[in-house]
Parts: sequence; structure tokens; C-alpha cells
Amino acid sequence: MKYQNPILRGMYPDPSVCSYEGKYYMVCSTFQYFPGVPVFESEDMVNWKKIGHCLTRPSQIELDGVRSSGGVFAPTIRCRNGRFYMVTTNDSVPQNFYVYTDDIYGEWSEPITVDQDGIDPSLFFEGEHTYFISNGSDENGVGSIQMCEIDIATGQKLTPSKILWQGTGGRYLESPHLYRFGEYYYLVEAEGGTEYGHMANYARSKSIWGPYEPYPHNPVLTNRNLGGYPLQAAGHGDIVEDAKGNWWFVHLAFRQIGQYDTFHHLGRETCLVPLNWQEDGWFTLGTDGTARLEMEAPQGAAFQAQKFLYQKDIHALSEDKEWLFLRIPVQDNYRFEKDRICLAGTAVTLREAASPTFTCIRQTEFAVSLTCDILPGRQESGVSIYMDEKHRYELVVTQGAGRQNGENLVFVRQTIGCVSQESSPVVCKEDAVSIRITADAKQYHFYLVNGQEQIHLADADTRYLSSEVAMGFTGVMIGLYAVNPDRGSGETAKEWTCFENLTYQTK
Repeated sequence: MKYQNPILRGMYPDPSVCSYEGKYYMVCSTFQYFPGVPVFESEDMVNWKKIGHCLTRPSQIELDGVRSSGGVFAPTIRCRNGRFYMVTTNDSVPQNFYVYTDDIYGEWSEPITVDQDGIDPSLFFEGEHTYFISNGSDENGVGSIQMCEIDIATGQKLTPSKILWQGTGGRYLESPHLYRFGEYYYLVEAEGGTEYGHMANYARSKSIWGPYEPYPHNPVLTNRNLGGYPLQAAGHGDIVEDAKGNWWFVHLAFRQIGQYDTFHHLGRETCLVPLNWQEDGWFTLGTDGTARLEMEAPQGAAFQAQKFLYQKDIHALSEDKEWLFLRIPVQDNYRFEKDRICLAGTAVTLREAASPTFTCIRQTEFAVSLTCDILPGRQESGVSIYMDEKHRYELVVTQGAGRQNGENLVFVRQTIGCVSQESSPVVCKEDAVSIRITADAKQYHFYLVNGQEQIHLADADTRYLSSEVAMGFTGVMIGLYAVNPDRGSGETAKEWTCFENLTYQTK
């Protein structure tokens, strides 16, 4: 059987996976977005359902004022005796910590910190021992993987941190995961930067503290030599064995917009490749060490057909599973109602590393379409195609200075770094402003809908929202926003914008 990559589409980077009672659970990074660290469940490793988030309370994660692509870095999920642990880094503090739950569908604990530096932490359980692994540097500043033993109840270190391995010499040694398979401990990591030179490597040892012998044919997975191939940056990942004895490696990668257009704006996504054991105890990954858009599953693997193309309306986009916020939101400024979403703007804008009134979903395909009716109120509001504070496109609805009551101006604002421009405004006298935004791999297209007529407002290139231009580690979000610079204090000072008849369709 064949399946398609990515298996999680849109900004779902740095995947980690574990198994429990015949099911599989996966988590991914969320950076400055809240709630943090989505949790997915699967019965076949190919089709995944989002079941919640690990970080759902402000007390669990400090995000106030964090920069874009700061905040929650790569998580690891592990299960021991029915208790799930998620360990991660708040890179903006910086601090390594973990949370736990005995109900994978419920709330997670308050954070427990560990006094070991580095990022991309992981846990390894063996008997009554718990080991904490992260990247770091030696006394000479050379990138390393380090480990200590901890008390899992308190996070207290029981041993000093010791360097296990310094990788194969690639830059940005990261993503360490430790396993015990047979007589060997296997240490998997990533190098090369989470871009076009990304790769996964590993080493093994018969002692948990090393020394570790590198796999002779590292990198075990990379697409760095597949120039022009749509899927790039295969690397950072995690190993799991399924209930039928098949072995898998979940990992990040991204889709570039064209064969000769080396830009990606959907973010780093989650892919899946088979792991194959060799007679000498080493293993290989993927198709000759590469990840492909279409992969052949191991013999015996069975799964339902994947469904990537869909249309979701406002009822199918659940508040707690789909919608995200920038940093910690002021919940009183949001009303998620049965048939609409209403926002009360503040003076905080999308230009600031703060928490504007903004709620968003991930862009999951190059070709998408979003439609909605906006009841604007007396504030600026609209839809933002958002990469970060300095790289975003907005379809804006505002009454504008001197406009008659109920007469709205509609235009497109494009912000690229230090440059911002606005299209010519179009007057809309309707109470509800109907808009449509479509996208293909290379452009966004913005429209005002007036009955059967579509008024074209502007086009905007996707590449200016790509990681190659904006930098950072996130992907494009499609969000609803409101800004009210004149808002005073108290409930009576609020203006509300309501978004109705919202649909999001992928093609």
C-alpha cells in the first residue's frame, strides 16, 4: 500500500511519537502560538486525529512578549506505565521542562523544570531510571548531546550531565532521542540546520553512557541532494514500532513552491518513512535514505485512504482544536458562537510582539480558498495571511476617516519587512462585507464579493511570506483580526466585529 507525505500538513514541525495500548500519539512544536503542543492520535500511523493540546493554561507556559519563532521548541512525547510525559523547551526563557497526564484526552500537569541547558529535550525510561537528554556544547563550544539521570517526580538531577556524542560534524546538532533495541542503545539526532541541508544521523553503543559508534553511512535520511524535488529538509524525527511489528520514523520536511522556486511558506510539516533493520543491527530509512511524497508502506501495514482535500465551515473548525492565538490571549475579547466568531479589538496591532485580537488556523495546502461575511463595527478588522509581525497580508475592512456611518472601505495591505503598501480602497455600503481569498503555490488573490460580482482587490506573492524571506521556524496562518486604537476601558467601550458564513477549502 502507498501513502502520501506529509501526513500532517501545514505548520506541524518537530514531530515526536510514542505508542500505548495499540494506538499512537504524536506532538509537534507551536512556538509563540497558544494553546501549545497539539496532541494527535492514530490507529495506523498514517491517518491522525487531533485530540487536544498539552499547554492550555497560562500557568504552564510563559509567552508574553516572546519573539516570533520563540517560545515552545521541539517536544518529545513518551509513555511510562500509562502516564504520558511531554518534555520541551521554552526557548525564550530559556528553560527545559515537562508536563504529564494520566488521561491523554484531558488536562496536563503544571510544568516541572530540569536544570540542564540546551534545546530539543527528550526522556528515556529504563527500569526505575529516567534519563534526560538534550543538545548542548562542551567546554570548547563544540555542539554535543548531553544526558543526565533525573528524579521523574521532581525533575531533580541525580547525576551530572555527561556528553554522549558530538555528531558527524554538521552544523546545529539537535533533536536527540535515545532508544534501547536489542543489545544496543541507539542515539538519533539531526544536523545541517532545519533547512535544505537538514539530515538525520545516528550512532549506537552497548553502554548507555557510550562511547557511541556512528552508523557508517550517515546521514541515514536526507533530501539535501534532491535538487528541485518538492519535498525538502528531511531530518528531525522519532522512531516507533507499530502493533504489527512494522517500524516507522516520523520526521519533519517541507514542500517548496516549485521545482526552481526554493521558497516554502506552509511551514515545516510532518512526514513518515519506513524503518528497515539490517542483519548487522543497523537500520535504514525511507527510499534509499530519502523521503518521498509517495511512499510504499511496509508489508502488513493497513490503513484507510488519506483525506487531504476538504471544505470546512465554521461549525467544523472547533474552538479548542483548530483555532490558535498569538501568545496568551485576552479571552474576553473573543466570542466563539454557534454560527459566528466575534472579536473585540484593542490598541495592540499585528505589528507587535504581543497578543492582538487575532485567532487563526494553519494554511495546510498551497491551493486554498477562504470566504466569509464580515460585520465590521467601528474598528479595523479583516483577514490576515500571517507569517510574522513583519511579513503578512491583510484584507482590511474599516469605516475610514470621514466616512458616512455604515459605509466601509475595503482594501489589501501588504507588509514585507520594513515596507508596507495598500491597494486602492473600494467602498462597500452593505452591512455585511463579503470577501473571498484564494491561493495557489505562488500567489494569494483577494476579492470583495458583491452579489454575483467579484471585485478584484489585489494579488500578493507567497514567496515574501516564506521562511527564506521572513526567516524563522513557523508557517503561514490564516487569521481573523480586529484592532481598535480608540478603545477605552470597560465592557461598554468594546466594539465587536463578527465573522459569519466562514468556509475554508483546500484544493
